[in-house]
Amino acid sequence: MSVLAESYEKVNNKSAGGETLYGKLSTHVVWAKIFRWEFWPFSLFYFPVMFYWLWLTIRARSFFFFTASNPTIEFGGMLGESKDKIFKLIPDEYIPKTYCLEPAIDKASFLNRLQLENLDFPIILKPDIGERGWMVELINNEDELADYLDRIRVNFLVQEFVPYEVELGIFYYKYPNCDHGTISSIVQKDMLAVTGDGIRTVEHLMNDDVRAKMHIENLKRKTPELMERVPYAAERVELNSIGNHCLGTTFLNGNHLINDRLIKTFDHISSQIDGFYFGRYDLRCRSIEDLSNEKDFKILELNGAGAEPAHIYHPGFSLLQAYKDIIHHLKVLADISMINNKRGVPYYTFGQGIREIFRINKYNQQKES
Repeated sequence: MSVLAESYEKVNNKSAGGETLYGKLSTHVVWAKIFRWEFWPFSLFYFPVMFYWLWLTIRARSFFFFTASNPTIEFGGMLGESKDKIFKLIPDEYIPKTYCLEPAIDKASFLNRLQLENLDFPIILKPDIGERGWMVELINNEDELADYLDRIRVNFLVQEFVPYEVELGIFYYKYPNCDHGTISSIVQKDMLAVTGDGIRTVEHLMNDDVRAKMHIENLKRKTPELMERVPYAAERVELNSIGNHCLGTTFLNGNHLINDRLIKTFDHISSQIDGFYFGRYDLRCRSIEDLSNEKDFKILELNGAGAEPAHIYHPGFSLLQAYKDIIHHLKVLADISMINNKRGVPYYTFGQGIREIFRINKYNQQKES
């Protein structure tokens, strides 16, 4: 856990009553899933927003108005879009080396291609079409590779691992009739980790934190030897290197980092991505200063219409403010879509949209088979 996250937890524990009944309950998984909305199921959290979404469809006179938001991205980037196709829109200098493979590839062919691409372990493997961290994994050796190839059922990306320590989600949008855009959200990602005391195992240390508790069983299956390790006092042990909330990453509100200089940087980057107006960059950089100077960073993913302003998942963030921020972004999404539509970008027809949903459902069935 980072210094920033630790500081939050200390304040939260103090306000929760330390060793009081409430303090004890606050570290219980069931309690957290009920009373900490950041852990609520997606459908439950977004249910109240659906009424505003319905109003936007009436206003735009289209169920699929969002498809005009990012004209060069499938379905506007709401869901079911190919990451590989999006990477092809981004200048090579901004992205790690990435290529797409079919699930039928065998280990020997995979390793030959890896060598041809001048890549080595560790690498990141992720589905070409995926969501919420599903099957995104850091692969450190041939054994982990063999296991991944045995489980993957859909086309997937091989991506160079980016070792920069700072991982961010930066939400950017620009109205098509404007020369400049804005950054509306920054989330700082604090990877799932424990701090050793020289006595207890990683598994026992994870029981101290409700977020870590939720991932004990998964990590026991994947890395049983790590769970039995006893870290020395004050040693920080990172348990997952993938910056996804569903995988235990703590999302911290980084909106204080927004400034004119950073906005100008992303105006320049975004101007080079044809047809992109609304979405979130997930990236790693050496430092915020370097990112502002447009150096020493790599874009790990670019999410379109379905992207969230992920700063709202900061522990303790106001639920009311979260809904306000989501509604603001949905309004911007609709405004951008309608401007693009007036400029000649068609919305998906109802038939096209339904066919796309069926395609995505078929894909979801395939990946689970």
